[in-house]
Amino acid sequence: MTEPYWQTSRFRIGLSRPQVMGIVNITPDSFSDGGQHADAVAAIRHAELLVQQGADILDLGGESTRPGAPPLPLEEEMARVLPVLKEVVRWQVPVSIDTYKPEMMQACLDLGADIINDVWALRRGGSGVVAGHPHCGVCLMHMHLEPQSMQVAPMQGDAVPQVAAFLQEQAHKLMAQGVAPERIVLDPGVGFGKTVAQNYSLLARQNELLALGFPVLAGWSRKSSLGAVTGRSQPLERVAASVAAAVLGAARGARIVRVHDVAETVDGLKVWQAALGG
Repeated sequence: MTEPYWQTSRFRIGLSRPQVMGIVNITPDSFSDGGQHADAVAAIRHAELLVQQGADILDLGGESTRPGAPPLPLEEEMARVLPVLKEVVRWQVPVSIDTYKPEMMQACLDLGADIINDVWALRRGGSGVVAGHPHCGVCLMHMHLEPQSMQVAPMQGDAVPQVAAFLQEQAHKLMAQGVAPERIVLDPGVGFGKTVAQNYSLLARQNELLALGFPVLAGWSRKSSLGAVTGRSQPLERVAASVAAAVLGAARGARIVRVHDVAETVDGLKVWQAALGG
């Protein structure tokens, strides 16, 4: 049986075991660690630590997409991210870029980035950029409305079929432009315009997303829905809950888990895998 994989610019990432995507927020205002790695030196140091802790993929982001976050000018996003990318792309570790701006995508892919991780699922004009790079990976995420309003008026009704239909449509649009299916990963967008109950339904019924035929990325790390059930009001207090959610996501079929706490998540996944006998 052929091992499942994610084709990216420089790497064919095997998905026979869940891959840990470590988050590097180069921002002063991210919801969980804003300001901790806001300059290039600190961000590079943090990225190096995540690799040492076992991150399989690094996800660089220069613009916060927390609820209520204002848009960031392109020039400022580039100034934050590009110096870090120029360094980490030398490490022979797959590098993902968390952006929705086509100009940013193009600049990062030209510098050797492997993956575009877009919270807008390429609805802001980036599909042509991705289609023009014949091997880059892409992660399409579902977001209801936009960061400024998504939690003011969250989705109504059963989120699972709505999210599945949206992601299927976006993936098929991309494939119609010549993008191979093995380049595409889907993210249901936990916390992006959903209620707490809807977020947990996406985890409980993750098999309905897997039925679309693409790998699924689970992004639960430090999210407020974890605080809602644990009573932990601060993101930094949600490490244990984040690991539990990552392991549950992997157990239910997610092939990539996007996390802040890499070492703890790697340990959690090792225990789960040991229990499976592998």
